[in-house]
Amino acid sequence: MHIHYLSQNNSVLNHFLAQIRDINVQKDTMRFRRNIERIGEIMAYEISKTLEYTPVSITTPLGKKETEFVKKPVVVCSILRAGLTLHNGLLNFFDDADSGFVSAYRYHPNNDDEFIIQTQYQAVPNLTGKTLLLADPMLATGLSLEAVFKNLMATNKPEEIHIAVVIAAPKGIAHLQQTLPDNVHLWVADKDEYLNSHKYIVPGLGDAGDLAYGERL
Repeated sequence: MHIHYLSQNNSVLNHFLAQIRDINVQKDTMRFRRNIERIGEIMAYEISKTLEYTPVSITTPLGKKETEFVKKPVVVCSILRAGLTLHNGLLNFFDDADSGFVSAYRYHPNNDDEFIIQTQYQAVPNLTGKTLLLADPMLATGLSLEAVFKNLMATNKPEEIHIAVVIAAPKGIAHLQQTLPDNVHLWVADKDEYLNSHKYIVPGLGDAGDLAYGERL
């Protein structure tokens, strides 16, 4: 798997990352959503540099201009519900892309720290021959992304796959390296230190879905 760490270079990305982590700033849910969206926009731009392009001729009011368009159709697919804000950021740049949505959540059958991943809802267009951008803000254990990836690949064969995450733990990265194909690209806005006993990323930022859309019952 090809891994790209974006926060290693100084940019405004680190400013947005600092704000979504700050316990005082993140109380503003609108700003939290907007910052995740802006991070998605930055990630979309970086991903776009690696895509394949095809030459096209554009007619202007004064003549012709030779330029390039992204060659393969793009599909942005996000894991509900936390992935929606990141999805919007990616879609702002790949604005003619189709969209897909998959639900995945931690189910605790014994009401303890042990869990299994449940995937129930899936609404995804045909991915075969296209470029898939799979979005999920938090990469903790990697089990959710693995489960969603396997579900998607069961009936689709995209030509190119990019996974975009905002914050990742080393354990989650290692798990995807072991379970996903070598040709997958993993884009990480920032890498954190470890998972705590509840499998939450430390220092992390909390629950991205709750911060964006309110606490669940």
